[in-house]
Amino acid sequence: MEVTQAALWVVILLVAVAILFDFMNGFHDAANSIATVVSTGVLKPTQAVVFAAFFNMVAIFIFHLSVAATVGKGIVEPGVVNTHVVFGALVGAITWNVITWWYGIPSSSSHALIGGICGAVIAKAGASSLIAAGIWKTVIFIFVSPTLGFILGSLMMVIVSNIFRTTRPNKVDKWFRRLQLVSAGAYSLGHGGNDAQKTIGIIWMLLVATGYVAAEADRPPSWVIIACYIAIGLGTMFGGWRIVKTMGQKITKLKPVGGFCAETGGALTLFIATAMGIPVSTTHTITGAIVGVGSTQRMSAVRWGVAGNIVWAWIFTIPASAFVAAIAYWVSLQLF
Repeated sequence: MEVTQAALWVVILLVAVAILFDFMNGFHDAANSIATVVSTGVLKPTQAVVFAAFFNMVAIFIFHLSVAATVGKGIVEPGVVNTHVVFGALVGAITWNVITWWYGIPSSSSHALIGGICGAVIAKAGASSLIAAGIWKTVIFIFVSPTLGFILGSLMMVIVSNIFRTTRPNKVDKWFRRLQLVSAGAYSLGHGGNDAQKTIGIIWMLLVATGYVAAEADRPPSWVIIACYIAIGLGTMFGGWRIVKTMGQKITKLKPVGGFCAETGGALTLFIATAMGIPVSTTHTITGAIVGVGSTQRMSAVRWGVAGNIVWAWIFTIPASAFVAAIAYWVSLQLF
């Protein structure tokens, strides 16, 4: 496909917007990586964001690009995507991220992006242009990832409680302050591995649609991969402090042992999903794990009203971002 000079500038602009979305993803989801470790007092906020950002970027060496392949080639039928669809998808996702960040609601950047892609594609060519298998496995994991996080987080808490039931509380606290650095690092690794790949996927989709990358290529250009991992790491370093407070204190009060169990359960969930190539929500995952840890103490330890508000945000994320994306798609037809 021959690309005109004007179209080249559109592609450059859209890549820049995608990188901005990736940065915002790290900014918005910083709470997922650092809320527990900050709230338990193991690390100061500035230390925590640098720590999390480092592991976000290290993920480039750990995970295969299965999630990027799902987003780039497994959501929309070939030939449907163009610059207008990508513009609409990114505007829909970014708009929802800004709204939920402003109100301190830990929603999903991942599902905002998937919703944005769906909304823009439906506006252009109808729902039949979406690949059902890719959409359904993403939607199913809206429920699976927090449930699995809940189960693994609560299971870890039960196991740890039984192992250390005769150990003095102050000694347990001392040990798990150190161990929480391991669990926080693992969760940040999973966060970078799953979330950066979603932006890699949409840039890959754009480059294939505009002819800069062959449709049969098995991976995007290296500069795309490196830029996306750096962007999410930098976003995490700037942090989303409004959401940190909700995740770390409003759902349930955590001690280092609880933070360790929640992060470990969440990290295992992310590793499993990333290996399967499923774009999941790190927000959903860590929220489920935190609730699971809190519920093992006593059900009243969880502020179910706060958790309920978060669930409502999850439900609205895909349709809300899809609606905005559809509008942005029509607007873009008038702009370029």
